[in-house]
Amino acid sequence: MITFIPTPIGNPQDITIRALRLFEQAEIFLCEDTRETKRLLRLLSERFEFAMPSAVFVSFNEHNGRERIGELGDELAKKNVVYVSDAGMPVISDPGQILVEYCQKHDIRYDVLPGASAVVTAYAASGFGEGKFLFFGFLPHKGSDRSKALGEALNTGYPTILYESPHRLMKLLEEIAAIDPDRVLFAAKELTKKFQRYYKMPAQEILKLFGNAQIRGEWVVIIEAKRQERQPLYLEDILALDLAPKPKAKLLAKISGESVKEWYEKLIKSVEF
Repeated sequence: MITFIPTPIGNPQDITIRALRLFEQAEIFLCEDTRETKRLLRLLSERFEFAMPSAVFVSFNEHNGRERIGELGDELAKKNVVYVSDAGMPVISDPGQILVEYCQKHDIRYDVLPGASAVVTAYAASGFGEGKFLFFGFLPHKGSDRSKALGEALNTGYPTILYESPHRLMKLLEEIAAIDPDRVLFAAKELTKKFQRYYKMPAQEILKLFGNAQIRGEWVVIIEAKRQERQPLYLEDILALDLAPKPKAKLLAKISGESVKEWYEKLIKSVEF
């Protein structure tokens, strides 16, 4: 049995009782970083009623995930296995999806616990009212791949959520401000931690606010949905279209108040003339 367990994104009190009990029962921990997981478990042991498990800790990341699956083999099905990322919901922006696919393919029991997620926490705090959003995770670091991904993020038609590291945040803000300086951004720093901060303002203003400050902590940036303004369509525009009389008559009828039949007859007469 493999259980995917969210870990706190900042405040250790966000751990769930269910997660603590499953940690105690675990025989194998698959960790994005074993050092981070052990540090978290020591902290939980000090602050809560939690007994440190006698378990094997195995690194499982984007570089060695498939190799680890091959090494562990039958143990994944026979033992109590816990999968955790460094912080937040497993599989979101980490390599856990290959383990989910493996469980599905080999009929291995697995479960996913609900818990902390920077994506939904930031969106709830943003105040963007659409009720829908897209999550892009981390953009490519550089080059045409980054430019293309950023262009897509700016033009999805929905609030779009990005993760960003402190040493690339200013680059992201500069890029967005250069493309669309008035686009409103919501930037959340170090969610749930002591120095958590929220900023919501146009890209050019937030860039000016930060100035030459030394950026710290992990960030979630939400890009406001771009409003697509519909251009009015006039009779002259439709009349100029190279369409057969029948579909053109239907379009003209929709915006004029005259019937399709009336327009069809006018179009036929104009062609005959």
